[in-house]
Amino acid sequence: MQAFPAVRLHHERDGSGPRVVLLHGFGQTCRCWGPLAPALAADHEVVRLDLPGHGRSATVAADLPTTGRLAADAGGPAVYVGYSMGARMALHVATEAPGAVRGLVLLGGTPGIEDDCERTERRARDAELAVRIRADGVDWFVGWWLAQPMFAGLSATTRFEDERRRNTPEGLARSLELAGTGSQRPLWSALPAIDVPVLVMAGEDDERYAAIARRTATAIGANARVALVAGAGHSAHLEQPGRFLEALGPWLAEATG
Repeated sequence: MQAFPAVRLHHERDGSGPRVVLLHGFGQTCRCWGPLAPALAADHEVVRLDLPGHGRSATVAADLPTTGRLAADAGGPAVYVGYSMGARMALHVATEAPGAVRGLVLLGGTPGIEDDCERTERRARDAELAVRIRADGVDWFVGWWLAQPMFAGLSATTRFEDERRRNTPEGLARSLELAGTGSQRPLWSALPAIDVPVLVMAGEDDERYAAIARRTATAIGANARVALVAGAGHSAHLEQPGRFLEALGPWLAEATG
């Protein structure tokens, strides 16, 4: 595995006040946070990162531990807010560079697949999808990906199809191979060592990740809370942005106050 100690992920900054770093999901870019970024920028410094293999970091190839260190280097001391893949990466910021983390918000993410056989099967599926993306391109992938039931709650504007198409086949494929869920070393045993405020979130209708959210918060301990967003599935921040912010805002004020 090649390391990239000198690489800085592309980032955008807005606003002022306590810093919040936004880590997007797989197949997105830093612009796919929609109205949430400007809403948070009203009273926070918002840093939106293009994660390895995505957007203007398309040529950055990094596994999850390396991504954790790169994100911490690019984002600096902050509350790290991650969605799906970004939540997994936020956990790696906490384990690889804990000094940079003032708080964590984990939406629709997992600390990893514990069962060895299940993880091996997932890694094989990720590898197969990487081959398909290289062969059929980003247009095919965007259509196929957004047709998955977990994204049924997205509207035409929150699908961000044009923004997703800015990604490259090689960047997405390498992201799957290096940082997909199948390649992730489970972090469940590391969760009790996280001693900053943590908000673990999921859409109320996303039953799988709601259950993972509850278990994650329990494993972290008393410094973790669970917030389920009513009327939302996997992409709760885009399906119900108002309700998402209603849960996030007070917690952020307390965590950064």
